[in-house]
Amino acid sequence: MSLVIFTCAAGYLTSNSNIDTLNAIIGIFLVALGAGASGCLNMWYESDIDALMTRTCFRPIPTGKIKKNHALIYGIFLTIFSVVTLNYFANTLSAFLLLSTILFYLFVYTIWLKRKTPQNIVIGGVAGALPPVIGWTIATNSISLEPISLFLIIFFWTPSHFWALSIYKADDYKKAKIPMLPVSDGVEKTKLYIFVYSLLMLPVIIFPYLINFSGLVYFIPALLLTICYIFICYELFNYKKNKFDSKKAKKVFSYSIFYLFLIFVLFLLDSLI
Repeated sequence: MSLVIFTCAAGYLTSNSNIDTLNAIIGIFLVALGAGASGCLNMWYESDIDALMTRTCFRPIPTGKIKKNHALIYGIFLTIFSVVTLNYFANTLSAFLLLSTILFYLFVYTIWLKRKTPQNIVIGGVAGALPPVIGWTIATNSISLEPISLFLIIFFWTPSHFWALSIYKADDYKKAKIPMLPVSDGVEKTKLYIFVYSLLMLPVIIFPYLINFSGLVYFIPALLLTICYIFICYELFNYKKNKFDSKKAKKVFSYSIFYLFLIFVLFLLDSLI
């Protein structure tokens, strides 16, 4: 969630557009409320499986702190409030994208894909990749190659990030009968897919530089960080064939968060310099 808000702010700031500061802060805050609405509606729908998984069993609905129907009402309220208010303070395009993100996350990822296909996180990654585009549209009321390049970075980063998590939480997903890749196709195939998606990060990291959206301040460190990411994903893939290694999967997962954060910090530094 923190990364969602940060990437949204980065999308706004790298647009180099002049906009009222107060409106910008309000706009990014409303995107945060929209992200909260997505999480709230997700937890409403998945409260049954949340109760089965160690990672989620202490959420408010499984523990009885919040009633399920109250969570639904709150999620709907947050959705309507964030979208309508963003339309007022920013523009219709950014409000439309925020609403699309919330609805995609709820209906396409949570309700349709998550319990049906191991590719859930790949397609569902669209929702998580849209915040920097929303930030850009708050500032410019337009979409171009620049925010699309930010979208592609998060979209191709998401599978390796979540599949690493699903490796060391495989028992949880098996218990909840969620067909995450390690459960449906095995750990070894998941390791291979993680490595493949880490390799795909190379062209999407290079792309912003090729379209003159960024300079060397971004490009050289981002390239080195990506090579490092590929290396630790390869370590996971190559380690003890047919054996599960929780420690290395956690290393990939932890580094992936650090990696994406630094990539967007580099975008901001490059934009400032």
